[in-house]
Amino acid sequence: MKKLASLFLVSVFAGAITLGAYKLFFEKEGYKLVASEQATPILTSSNLDTSAKGAGINEVDFTLAAEKTVNSVVHVKNLTISKGPSSIADFFYGFERQQTPQVGTGSGVIISPDGYIVTNNHVIANSSQLEVTLNNNKTYEAEVIGTDADSDIALLKINAEGTLPYLAFGDSDNAKIGEWVLAVGNPFNLTSTVTAGIVSAKARSLSPTRTQSFIQTDAAVNPGNSGGALVNTNGDLIGINTAITSQTGSYVGYAFAVPSNIAKKIVEDIMVFGNVQKGLLGIRGGDLNPEVATEMGIEDLEGVYIASVEEESGADEAGLQEGDIIKQIDNITVNKFSELSGYLSSKRPGDNVAVTLERDGENIVKNVVLKKQLSVILPGTGFTVKNLSKSDEKKFGVSKGVKITNVPESYSRYGLTNKVIIELDGEPIGNIEDAKERFSELSRYGRTSFTMINEDGEKEHMILQ
Repeated sequence: MKKLASLFLVSVFAGAITLGAYKLFFEKEGYKLVASEQATPILTSSNLDTSAKGAGINEVDFTLAAEKTVNSVVHVKNLTISKGPSSIADFFYGFERQQTPQVGTGSGVIISPDGYIVTNNHVIANSSQLEVTLNNNKTYEAEVIGTDADSDIALLKINAEGTLPYLAFGDSDNAKIGEWVLAVGNPFNLTSTVTAGIVSAKARSLSPTRTQSFIQTDAAVNPGNSGGALVNTNGDLIGINTAITSQTGSYVGYAFAVPSNIAKKIVEDIMVFGNVQKGLLGIRGGDLNPEVATEMGIEDLEGVYIASVEEESGADEAGLQEGDIIKQIDNITVNKFSELSGYLSSKRPGDNVAVTLERDGENIVKNVVLKKQLSVILPGTGFTVKNLSKSDEKKFGVSKGVKITNVPESYSRYGLTNKVIIELDGEPIGNIEDAKERFSELSRYGRTSFTMINEDGEKEHMILQ
């Protein structure tokens, strides 16, 4: 028995010594068994707590924004009178035309307590009578204060009793992609309707020939919502809903709004000046694409390439050059032309902007004073004309007139480019504003003549009929 007990004690001590030696000399802390080096994790997982409501997405509260907005959005009814033949016989035999009333509808946003309303120009275009219905179903006749077809913005005014609920403009430059927004409209006179979505993109352009810069959202917007409000979750007005992209004419996931900074500037211009004051940089250019960049040896595809600088423009006076790449304007990063044009749409002639350029691999900053529009397209003819520069005045020997810089294909055989128009139907033309106004008054079927001076200082006359 004693021998058995001794063997047991020896075994216990031997095991303890063996275990202690293994722990001391062989085992290391933090060791793991892995199949191979490639099995080591190379991706990390988020350690953020997951909300039972869906990672916080459903925790956004839209009620405050909706309460601030719905009573400030109105229904706009546009009554137009269509004059045309009521039958094919009327058309061929010239019988008396009937006046057919047509009704269009849209939305609008009250922006002041005394009844100023912003909406889309296409909502009120060609109107004979405008009616505005508030969210409390009260109806008022509206007056058109001013419009801007380029941005599709119009300003209306109603005279209501007392003060009205209204929305103040927010700062659309602060809107972020992925941010929650509400689209509020008053379609079909159903009182205000609210839909939700996110900011899908900024500085979106829908036309290669127009300087557009829309906020894109996936909030449901249908035709009756045109002119309504796009607001963030604080209830700040960051856009005026304007357009949808759809083959059916109904919402399919894309909607666009004029940024509030642009709409605000246009409204203020109409109220103060009676028309829109456009501050121009004075360059021609566009986005960089791989083909152009490769051809010019440019590696960076982000920015606006300057193809030419207009003479005596703000860009010209500040020293911007052909081949420069605009990377930033003030504190706004410029990756494409619509971002540049969108920011400039909120500026006026005389405003100073800091333009950051890339030139020969280095970044430089130029301060540019924006100027008035230097060229326009004349109504009825399609001629592009510009104000005379100092060198033009010296060359042609005149101080007033407009220089033709481009003409439609149908006029190209007449050699009109680089000639100066000085008179229209015997009345002098001073500048592009004068020319645009005078040419807009021409009858489509009338006969008109204008006097030009060519590069040799000789007068020429042309008759249009």
